[in-house]
Amino acid sequence: MQFRFGPFRLDTDTRELFRDDQELHVTPKALDLLALLVANRPKALSKSELHERLWPDTYVTEANLANLIAEIRSALGDSASRPRYVRTVHRFGYAFVGAADAASARPRSAATSVCWLVSKTSRFPLDEGEHLVGRLPDAAVSLTSPTVSRHHARLVVTRQGATVEDLSSKNGTWVRGKQIKSPTTLKDGDQVKFGSVTVKFRRWSVGGTTRSSTPKMGS
Repeated sequence: MQFRFGPFRLDTDTRELFRDDQELHVTPKALDLLALLVANRPKALSKSELHERLWPDTYVTEANLANLIAEIRSALGDSASRPRYVRTVHRFGYAFVGAADAASARPRSAATSVCWLVSKTSRFPLDEGEHLVGRLPDAAVSLTSPTVSRHHARLVVTRQGATVEDLSSKNGTWVRGKQIKSPTTLKDGDQVKFGSVTVKFRRWSVGGTTRSSTPKMGS
């Protein structure tokens, strides 16, 4: 799986972190920690949970986790006081707060379906993977409306279809006129509303055939 955020790309399959085309060298544990935070965004993970995931059945001091966070921030050029990517949740743990897109590292086949969202002014292509919908300018689907939350919803596109999930937004996500409370399957032509912004979901299958406009003989 590949995660893209800002100028960075994290590949969890090859265990590599890049800034543009330049590989950034971090320790294996720091890479594991960054992958955990990005994969669970924007959820905050507790220190105890992170300790269990990174050092199962092993006692380490709390300083080990803090040192890994400092290593990640140094690699990303991030700041603890004004975080763009990794936020400290005081007396609890850490969370990834940047907008990130996730996609399969495998090349798309000719049979892969192509999806997109269409608003009155924009068209947002959606490849296979996860796509953040929000008010942030670097979100995959950036909707500049005060009724849209910073991290409003998550779209997941696979070869089998697409789903949308609300991320506890203030004004809710609506599909086919109903507010959703859990991941909801999208169909071609569905109207989706994020806050007060309405878009249309479209899905096109590359493997589809073209209908003939020529009438059949005898018709």
